[in-house]
Amino acid sequence: MSANQQVSLLLINGPNLNLLGTREPSVYGSQTLDDVHSLAKQTASKHNVEVLTFQSNHEGAIIDRIHQAREEGVKGILINPGVPSV
Repeated sequence: MSANQQVSLLLINGPNLNLLGTREPSVYGSQTLDDVHSLAKQTASKHNVEVLTFQSNHEGAIIDRIHQAREEGVKGILINPGVPSV
C-alpha cells in the first residue's frame, strides 16, 4: 500500500445506539448517532482514513456486516457495543 492510499475502517454500532440523542438526553446526551458518525469520518479523513459506518440491533446483521467488510478489504473494525436498554 502506498503512503497516499486511503485505508478503510468499519465502525459498528450495536443495539440501542440508533436512539442516541432521543432517548433520555439528560442521561446519554443530545449527540445523535449521525453526529458520532460525522465526527468519526471528519477526524479520520485528516489521516487519509475512510470510515464506513453500520448500526444494528441484531447480532446476526452485525456478523454479516463483519463478513462483508472482509470482502471489501476493510483494514480494521471498531465496535461500539452500545448500552443496555433501560
